[in-house]
Amino acid sequence: MAARAAPPFRADHVGSLLRPKELQAARAAWRAGTIPLDALRNVENRCIEAAIAKQEEIGLRAVTDGEYRRAYWHYDFVAGLDGVEIYEPEQKIQFSGGVPLTHALRVTGKIGFGKPIMVDDYKYLASHVHGAIPKQTIPSPSVVHFRGGRNAIDRTTYPTLDGFFTDLGEAYNKAVASFAAAGCRYLQIDEVNIAYLCDPEQIAALKARGEHVENLLHIYGAMLNRAIEARPPGMTISMHLCRGNFRSHFVATGGYEPVAEVLFNQINADAYFMEYDSDRAGGFEPLRFVPRGDKIVVLGLITSKTGALETKDELKRRIDEAAKYLPLEQLALSPQCGFASTEEGNTLTPDEQWAKLRLCVDVAREVWGGV
Repeated sequence: MAARAAPPFRADHVGSLLRPKELQAARAAWRAGTIPLDALRNVENRCIEAAIAKQEEIGLRAVTDGEYRRAYWHYDFVAGLDGVEIYEPEQKIQFSGGVPLTHALRVTGKIGFGKPIMVDDYKYLASHVHGAIPKQTIPSPSVVHFRGGRNAIDRTTYPTLDGFFTDLGEAYNKAVASFAAAGCRYLQIDEVNIAYLCDPEQIAALKARGEHVENLLHIYGAMLNRAIEARPPGMTISMHLCRGNFRSHFVATGGYEPVAEVLFNQINADAYFMEYDSDRAGGFEPLRFVPRGDKIVVLGLITSKTGALETKDELKRRIDEAAKYLPLEQLALSPQCGFASTEEGNTLTPDEQWAKLRLCVDVAREVWGGV
């Protein structure tokens, strides 16, 4: 089987990488006010260039900047939208093991896309690759709604949520267009909240705070499709789905069955990075809903939450299981999530991280005949 000419590739990855100690120290110093922003940027640049080189040396054909300029996979981007801000709530999001997420989002005014967000970050990445394709990641628009919901959205600006969802979709359409104009040809939208809708406990929590959940999947899908409409010919847009990833902890549980038909057939993404490293994600049966043809499912079989290295035989066996529901030529392999969805990172070492990415490349070559 020939290697893929366009992304996603047979061996790919979600995006974030463990922060080097030098970068962690520089960010801490910048926050403390002991170094200026320019000094932090110099450290970021140096670390990003090293990360690009390492990804290419391993054999990955798509590379990211490791999200090294961010504290969070999501908040840094969406806080750049007009009308959205980060704050520290009294009641914090709880991950497994009672680990709290410090910050949250709220909408204080009309949502808009008044300035480019992370476009310069993409340009820096693209200017330092050597043959690989630069991949940009952004959070899904649903991030602005799911956790805070109605209570976190200014009622004067948005007395009903219809205008809120419309404005959010339009802002994301402009965001996608801004990356396209900068030359981006591989954009990933990290959509964790559709995976959360597979968890009965998450649905119950939404209902308990008064949210209308019956049509939420279709509302999120419509916003995603409005964003994707800005995609020019030649740009791949993938979606990443997982159930939470913060310092190796998770939030949600449940297989993809409740969302699969809409996810694969009504959302116009080209590819889906799907968490499949544990039984919390259920089985491969929902892959039967993927239309036969060009859409690709990237199986997240390699965990990013621990350093234990999977075996080749184990990964090949699970790929064979998935191929019972979707042809092998529509499948690829990756870690189940990023290695550092926040700057703290997951509980594994850099060497373990790189070993997992190298394993991904090696298995792809053996299964598909190329990366």
